[in-house]
Amino acid sequence: MENAEIARVLKRFADLLEIKGGNQFRVRAYRDAARTVNTFPRPMDAALEEGEDLTELQGIGEDMQEHILDITQTGTMPQYEELAGEVPESLIEIMNLEGMGPKRTAQLWHELDIRTLKELQAAAEKGDVAALDGFGEKTQQGILEEIERYTGMEQRTLLAEADQYVRSLTDYLQDAPGLERLEIAGSYRRRKETVGDIDILAIASEEPQKIMTYFTEYGPVAEVIAAGETRGTVRLESGLDVDLRILEPKSFGAALLYFTGSKAHNVHLRKLAVDQDLRISEYGIFAVDEEEEGEEDDPWAGEWLAGEKEEEIYDQIGLPWFPPELREDRGEIDKAQEGDLPELINHEDIRGDLQMHSTWSDGKSSLEDMLKGCRERGYEYFAITDHGPSLAMTQGLDAGKARDQWEEIKRLEEKYEGIRILRGMEVDILKDGTLDMDEETLEKLDLVVASIHSHLDLAPPDQTERILRALEHPRVNILAHPTERKIQERSPMVYDMEAVLEAAAEHGVAVELNAQPNRLDLSDVQVRLAKEKGAVVVINTDAHRVEELAYMRYGVDQARRGWLEPGDVLNTLSIQDLIEGWLG
Repeated sequence: MENAEIARVLKRFADLLEIKGGNQFRVRAYRDAARTVNTFPRPMDAALEEGEDLTELQGIGEDMQEHILDITQTGTMPQYEELAGEVPESLIEIMNLEGMGPKRTAQLWHELDIRTLKELQAAAEKGDVAALDGFGEKTQQGILEEIERYTGMEQRTLLAEADQYVRSLTDYLQDAPGLERLEIAGSYRRRKETVGDIDILAIASEEPQKIMTYFTEYGPVAEVIAAGETRGTVRLESGLDVDLRILEPKSFGAALLYFTGSKAHNVHLRKLAVDQDLRISEYGIFAVDEEEEGEEDDPWAGEWLAGEKEEEIYDQIGLPWFPPELREDRGEIDKAQEGDLPELINHEDIRGDLQMHSTWSDGKSSLEDMLKGCRERGYEYFAITDHGPSLAMTQGLDAGKARDQWEEIKRLEEKYEGIRILRGMEVDILKDGTLDMDEETLEKLDLVVASIHSHLDLAPPDQTERILRALEHPRVNILAHPTERKIQERSPMVYDMEAVLEAAAEHGVAVELNAQPNRLDLSDVQVRLAKEKGAVVVINTDAHRVEELAYMRYGVDQARRGWLEPGDVLNTLSIQDLIEGWLG
């Protein structure tokens, strides 16, 4: 069982408990445990089998370890089943609608006996929801719009969760009889923030059927949808569909290109090929004459020219090989023809992380542990940016606590050589655009990260003005998670993004690409826009525990999809250049 599936049970239990009105500390304990499980660096069920004591992990006590053991063995836990008998599980879907939450969900359930999205939609269309205390016509209309958006949304899996499923499946398939080569294609290879399914391509050294049988016998397979000799489809217990295609070596590169996509990129390539009397398919690239161009029934029509490697296909039509993250037909082909493709950033270019939290506010790891985690990643520096005082739930820093934290930073810098700790703080941008920390404290910080956590629904002109005012503050260095979106959970704030990016460039404020997998905020398109507007991007993990420092990879993936090069990213600078050029 994947960690993501264990975490999902714990999170759903917390959701049901919150709808029921359970103790908030208990709710938070299950959410924290889910986060710990999801960021655990290896399969948790394997750790339990090896006798590892999970109680040494943050947020995992003896009772929680028992819950996790139950889930790995049965797929659930007794407490969850008992609570699901009291609180309809379908209410979780309602609670997760934007603008709802546990209290409103419970009110709908208790007062109107609403248990499903369909029932909620019917009640809202009749006007019953508006009649409830605390709702009204505006909220009712918002609920209807949100239901329409949610039900029309393709069900996709977060990239970070897909990584878990792919890692386990590919580890398993490596032992398939006769397997010579295995590659993952599709949107997963292009590192999109969510994936719809997984496409796997393979080469067999003997009968393909042996690999196909081995594939369908994978433990977490819930359903075998199809299993031919060279193509099969299964559905995992998580609901994720996986396609396996077993190919001839001479066509492997062509198929990898074809099934990686995107569709728009492939269509553009095929048009270029046609102009050169060539035809590209999943079997290779072919030279064709006018008669053969129309032969759709024969995939091998024409003279086969290449197909074993992707590079050969591109070379035949006069193009370089494209990193998969660029293959979205957003101008990459034109740039390649001009000889101006970007040299994309790599993970090795990152020299530090400039937003993270510790137990000084709402983090789950100590400042010293975060330091050790950054040292293990070879960073030259990191900024500890615990919250300011306005978010009560984070127990953030006031001026006095900030001074105490600086004393700890001083002690740690004397204890550990070779890494610089920057004194930072994540301060809130209040509704009027001012910051939630006094000027004297701000002046003494090395780094100020400004962000929004409230009043997300301001009118776009007001939201724009609010952010622009914050960017004008001379002590602000970074605008964090700029749209406040949460993928598949919360829509982004609406404001004039171009005006904000232009102001960030003007005032020397870096805009953050937040690497949390459920944020990835900015989006890939917005990252590209930031580059075009001259705004510097900083890739931060916003880690709240040591394990989340590993999320940097998702930020780099997103940066590559946004065409960023090392020179576009603030935290590729050396500590000297960072201080002298940005923080001095």
